[in-house]
Amino acid sequence: MPTGRKYIPENPGKLVRYTLFILAPLIATYLIFFVELDANNPALTATLAVAVLMAIWWVTEIVPLAITSLLPIVLFPALGIMNGREVSATYFNHVIFLFIGGFLVALAIQKWDLHKRIALKILRIVGSSPGRILLGFMVATAFLSMWISNTATAMLMVPILLSIISKLEEINSKALVRHFAIGLLLSVAYSASIGGIATLVGTPPNLSFARIFYIYFPNAPEISFATWFFYAFPISLVLFFILFGYLYFIFVKKRKKWKSLSRQDITNNYKALGKKSFEEKVLLVAFVTLAILWFFRADIVVGSFRIPGWSNLFNEPQYFNDGTVAIFIAVILFIIPSKAKPGTFLMDWKAAEEIPWEIILLFGGGFALASGFKESGLSLWFGQQLVWLTDMHPLILILSICFLVTFLTEITSNTATVETLLPILAGLAVSIDTNPLLLMLPATIAGSLAFMLPVATPPNAIVFGSKRISVIQMAKTGFFLNLIGIIVVTIITYYFGTLLFDIVDGVYPDWGQIIN
Repeated sequence: MPTGRKYIPENPGKLVRYTLFILAPLIATYLIFFVELDANNPALTATLAVAVLMAIWWVTEIVPLAITSLLPIVLFPALGIMNGREVSATYFNHVIFLFIGGFLVALAIQKWDLHKRIALKILRIVGSSPGRILLGFMVATAFLSMWISNTATAMLMVPILLSIISKLEEINSKALVRHFAIGLLLSVAYSASIGGIATLVGTPPNLSFARIFYIYFPNAPEISFATWFFYAFPISLVLFFILFGYLYFIFVKKRKKWKSLSRQDITNNYKALGKKSFEEKVLLVAFVTLAILWFFRADIVVGSFRIPGWSNLFNEPQYFNDGTVAIFIAVILFIIPSKAKPGTFLMDWKAAEEIPWEIILLFGGGFALASGFKESGLSLWFGQQLVWLTDMHPLILILSICFLVTFLTEITSNTATVETLLPILAGLAVSIDTNPLLLMLPATIAGSLAFMLPVATPPNAIVFGSKRISVIQMAKTGFFLNLIGIIVVTIITYYFGTLLFDIVDGVYPDWGQIIN
């Protein structure tokens, strides 16, 4: 006879999740009716309430992630935060189409098994031991993300990684390989973010910093590609080695014992694939073309050396973005006929139905929440709370800024967060007679070091789209890395950034002359 007990989870972890799930709307309700961040702007408190509700529901995963992501469409208009039409528009933009285009190319590669050939080729080069596989993917991902967007890099690497995981599962079992597979997926997401901070073009917040810094301080020395690299690359390098050691300890040393692929197994499996088919060759060309178009879309400037981007061939080069490129290649695949299956094409809608739309909605929900933060003024409010740090030692000031930006970015767009806070930090620096680079640079870097939630960064969302990892697994692993990132950025900025940017004890006596 059925009873109410079947709704009570026996697992203590599930009990905690259900408890948080129930508490979340109660906390949100309390914030709305009993907390007042700004008497003249109730939308501030309302936005915070929605953010808390969504963050807790995302972590507990009791309600499907995609459904939680749709809450702003209902709650923002109801609470007077944003117009429903404007909220809805945030769910589809050029980044979303980058996702869709990238997923379509990846699905085509999987349809014709090109990913298996690429995976086996990589294993023949880097070796087949778990540590070598982990390091190989981390190095490749971090290097690529220095030059193309971390989103595009994750898009390229995840299909290849999944094929290697499938190979390992073939000679073992999914249960044995599952723990190591989670580590591999997280390594790609985290390496893409860490590699992206090393160069000025690696991730959007870096470019936002360069633009905002020039707007506020047009007379200051230029932050060139090389200058940024000398500051950010050491941070990227230190974080990379810490990440490898951390993931190796958690996912390689502590893994269950299973049989890895021998070099002979890899060679035999590679030969068993036979010669490349017409479809594989075309897809390989499309794959490489996609990477090249992403890489050379905009101008690449290194010091005085400049490589013009191909978008300059058009009258309006600024109209192009990575999403445009991804959709272009994806569309081409739908019109190239197949030789192996006459009457069909390299890509069809049946294969395209595998697009993880729930992840698309998840990322859209992140954009909607970020828009709510900006429109309501909540991001500005968070930034203004830093004013009390005026009398603090610069080291504590940098640490506090990194902490705020890192954890705020977990539930908002990193680009939106950085663009909102940088003007505030610029003003704060001038008011306390401190070189703004000491505040603005670590804030920019910290915006790319959110490792806990799928909505925090595009690479996190892409990896989560594999459906092989849960939010709680990502949050547990990423929390420690968040803290490490905050500490590393703080130390390098204060002790080494001061030398690079000629800051003495964090104070630039002539800054008043520069700003004028």
